[in-house]
Amino acid sequence: AGAQQSATVANPVSGASPDLLPHFQLEPEDVYIVKNKAVSLACRATPATQIYFKCNGEWVHQGDHITQHSTDHGTGLPVMEVRIEVTRQQVEKIFGLEEYWCQCVAWSSSGTTKSQKAFVRIACECLRVPGWGAGCSPRAPRHPCASPDLRKNFEQEPTAREVSIEQGIVLPCRPPEGIPPAEVEWLRNEELVDPALDANVYVTPEHSLVLRQARLADTANYTCVAKNIVARRRSASAAITVYVNGGWSTWTQWSGCSTSCGRGWQKRSRTCTNPTPLNGGAFCEGQNVQKTACTTLCPVDGAWSEWSKWSVCGAECTHWRSRECSEPAPRNGGRDCRGPELDTRNCTSELCSHAASGAEDVALYVGLVAVAVCLVLLLLVGVLVYCRKKGGLDADVADSSILTAGFQPVSIKPSKADNPSLLTIQPDLSTATMTYQGSLCPRQDGPAKLQLPNGHLLSPLGAGRHTLHHSSPAAEGADFVARLSTQSYFRSLPRGTTNMAYGTFNFLGGRLMIPNTGISLLIPPDAIPRGKIYEVYLTLHKQEEVRLPLAGCQTLLSPIVSCGPPGVLLTRPAILAMGHCVEASAENWSIRLKKQSCEGTWEDVLQLGAEPCTELYYCQLEAQACYVFTEQLGRFALVGESLSMAASKRLKLVLFAPAACPSLEYNIRVYCLSDTQDVLKEVIQLEKQLGGQLIGAPRVLHFKDSYHNLRLSIHDMPSSLWKSKLLASYQEIPFYHIWSGLQPFLHCTFTLERLSPSTCELACKIWVWQVEGDGQSFTVNFNIAKDTRFSDWLVPDSEVGAPALVGPSAFKIPFLIRQKIISSLDPPGTRGADWRTLAQKLNLDSHLSFFASKPSPTAMILNLWEARHFPNGNLSQLAAAVAEVGKQDGALFAVSEAEC
Repeated sequence: AGAQQSATVANPVSGASPDLLPHFQLEPEDVYIVKNKAVSLACRATPATQIYFKCNGEWVHQGDHITQHSTDHGTGLPVMEVRIEVTRQQVEKIFGLEEYWCQCVAWSSSGTTKSQKAFVRIACECLRVPGWGAGCSPRAPRHPCASPDLRKNFEQEPTAREVSIEQGIVLPCRPPEGIPPAEVEWLRNEELVDPALDANVYVTPEHSLVLRQARLADTANYTCVAKNIVARRRSASAAITVYVNGGWSTWTQWSGCSTSCGRGWQKRSRTCTNPTPLNGGAFCEGQNVQKTACTTLCPVDGAWSEWSKWSVCGAECTHWRSRECSEPAPRNGGRDCRGPELDTRNCTSELCSHAASGAEDVALYVGLVAVAVCLVLLLLVGVLVYCRKKGGLDADVADSSILTAGFQPVSIKPSKADNPSLLTIQPDLSTATMTYQGSLCPRQDGPAKLQLPNGHLLSPLGAGRHTLHHSSPAAEGADFVARLSTQSYFRSLPRGTTNMAYGTFNFLGGRLMIPNTGISLLIPPDAIPRGKIYEVYLTLHKQEEVRLPLAGCQTLLSPIVSCGPPGVLLTRPAILAMGHCVEASAENWSIRLKKQSCEGTWEDVLQLGAEPCTELYYCQLEAQACYVFTEQLGRFALVGESLSMAASKRLKLVLFAPAACPSLEYNIRVYCLSDTQDVLKEVIQLEKQLGGQLIGAPRVLHFKDSYHNLRLSIHDMPSSLWKSKLLASYQEIPFYHIWSGLQPFLHCTFTLERLSPSTCELACKIWVWQVEGDGQSFTVNFNIAKDTRFSDWLVPDSEVGAPALVGPSAFKIPFLIRQKIISSLDPPGTRGADWRTLAQKLNLDSHLSFFASKPSPTAMILNLWEARHFPNGNLSQLAAAVAEVGKQDGALFAVSEAEC
């Protein structure tokens, strides 16, 4: 029967329609034999007259088939369904040769159809057996499930760990191999972990559980479970602990002084609650309480001085005596003196007379008039003597070489008709000032009045030295003034004093500078009265030395600078230049100039942008510097009050590290300082003492009045070479410490440790940012042993200029040219050719009202130009602006022979 069936399958009925061939509604599928339980294979086809199973190429005996007949209700065609059972012994009989498979063959009157092959395998917890290689491979020489030596443990199990919060976690799991392959799932505290419900969790194709960022809720016991149809295996549980290192809160405000009078203490505190340490995390390092000394001024009650002597008995028969509340005077809130200040009593001595004769009164009045006339005559004589002396000194100075320093004699030649303008060629005004003695214009025959020829306005001197024979008999006085104009008279400062300069000045003016700070004082010509000589000083104060009270949202924007001596007479404003760190805008800032009074209190003398209440002070505010015009020397500072949270200050961020590193520990110091030159100079001097080197170009950060702190962190450091000793993820500087400006620079230190003494290459990133604000990133990549790429930023002390310059050497514009420009542009000119046009050309037209309030507006403009552009100012640009004004009035700079 089997042969006949085989022949039938091989020779289908000729000419049968393919539509009547049987098709399978159910085909046998792959199955696994678990333990010794037989498996059932089934197939169903229509239209079918016979169905038989064929396993591994051999027909299954007809008696092993279970057949069921039915009819398809939709088509009316016959349906046949057949089942067989396969035992473990049948499969094991051919193991090692090929896999056991079975297939259905269905017959109809039109031919036969074969189903898909179904493979029958023996299921087992297959674990690798020594010497087997592929382990559970069905082509292995022996069936793996038949071995009594199989190991039933995981190849890799998860292990317990302690991790910091927000750190990533990977739990590995390699289950036993099996047939069919095991499915893996994870349990957290015996509850199923579903990655579809938690975006922080996912399972890799290698069955490892990954937690992207550890959370406190992830602290639990984790178990890997592997299962197939045969068995279910669990790994050992791994305890994961997520800990939180403690962080300091911000400092509280300082408490009040412990004593109401005299020296006491005040303190402030912080708590380890930002965040609080959890699950064994490290506690905060450092002190939770800080103390500092404080001094409260004791109130002093006033006390009376001794009574004065009694006055002479008056005509009304009374005399009096007085006293003052000055021994001591009340201060610091002390009580005033009690009692009368004046004591009056009747007197009856012979000095008391109720009437005087008319003759005596006339004699008295005549005597008083005579005394007054004598005093007036003496005063007139003194004035005349003073004027003569002053005129003699002025004549000597006007003839001396001081006023002609830096000029070449001007040739008097007829000007060309087609080129009448004064300045048609761009002048070269960059020639260094040098001493020159001689007349301004040589005597030649020619017209009485000529224009300056086309060419350089300020031509450099020739090689020769011209000699002037003075007509003034006061030769010694002229020599003295000439020496004064060419010497600095700079007194030697005490050793170590780098923040002070002073010198001796006369009517020629001069300049004081504190090197590498951007702070200078310009004393214009004729600011000091003729005949007077002043010793002037300029001092930069450390902010811990001067107490500047700030209220509310006020912040210090500039260094505190003193110039003096206070109280000296200046006939023209001096100009104090100093840096600032404000991003100025009228809608965000209210900026005031403060000056300390003689009593020590700070007063607002000027509000920038508002109408000045006095003509003694004025301020030109630029992007990084301010220029203060003042007729009274003293102590000044620029203070701002923010009007909105958009108000910002500039911070300069600077990175320093040790130039030499003998130990494994290495510190990176990040300074956050006000963006002014004087503070940078102070930090550089400090780092030179510490042996530090700059390891990155300084960056600028805009720090807003948003009450948010400044944070600093370090990242991307190779863990195989370096490790950070910082326990928290970032460091923080409180907002108020930066915003007040009373601490010019603050710094944080990142302490690193080399894992090997041979490690010299350091690569990392340092982030500095204000919470919800601006930020900067430093990419550090250098050799700690020999990298000096940024040493050029540290300016040596030997490269600074002279701190005091006197006379013409202190100014870019030669004196006589300056005077000529002033005399030509001060009077109102035709077609607007006057000082207003010059101010417009120099972008100073917003200060016209201040310039107009001074006797010489042009002098104010030139003084401001000198203050802004010394020593590297471009005189050619100034000359071009003057030339543009000159073109509007062709006769503006005509020079006569008499003027020479």
